[in-house]
Amino acid sequence: MPASSESSHRAVSGKLRVYVPVTVAMLRELVTERELRAVNDTAFAVTPALREAYASGDDEELAEVAMGEAARASLRLLADDRAADELHGTGDDGDAAGGSGATDDAGDVAARTDDTGDSADTDGGDDAEAVLDPATADGPAPTDVSHRPVYRRAVVAADVEGATLRPDLDDAVVRLSGPITWNRVASVHLDLVEAEPAVAKAVDVIDAADMGDPDAEFVLGDAEDHQLAWYATQELPFLLDLL
Repeated sequence: MPASSESSHRAVSGKLRVYVPVTVAMLRELVTERELRAVNDTAFAVTPALREAYASGDDEELAEVAMGEAARASLRLLADDRAADELHGTGDDGDAAGGSGATDDAGDVAARTDDTGDSADTDGGDDAEAVLDPATADGPAPTDVSHRPVYRRAVVAADVEGATLRPDLDDAVVRLSGPITWNRVASVHLDLVEAEPAVAKAVDVIDAADMGDPDAEFVLGDAEDHQLAWYATQELPFLLDLL
């Protein structure tokens, strides 16, 4: 169970490997801006509270747990992106241009339950989509796709300093002290194209799953059966060109 005491907000000394939930749109911003700001500065890590929650398991196994929590949080970000997409009236598939669809509460990233305002390796695949040029296409101009989410979970692994433990939100949650610069990124983890249908269905039910709906959890399980592919940082620009 998450702790409730403010005294649990303890800064971590030294470097900490964190797992940041992101979207494809946020990855594009990372490449362009050379830095990444986690939504509400929320990330996941192997924390003392996470170790206490598991009777067994080494750091590598616990890192997989933290990664899984970040991947699930990525579903929440995708749900927020889709809500923004619907607000713009642009449909529900294709690329997104920004990671700004998330709300102000860190609990929306960690578990959508807190209102404080804090916040497996495979080869990659191709998924290209052509967009008509409105200047040359016949008929009405194509729908704006700038807000459309790509239904793939994404996580950035990075080594940071100054993170603060937030067991009041969940066992693995930490709050970052600021943006993550490009040179702090260790790797990027992203669903392959075949996961997209299951991820899209999981986005439909993520809120219900957070409320404990067993049927929704079953749908999330289908998405979580897909392993995230591992990419080195230098591969990211080329990977995004293929999406």
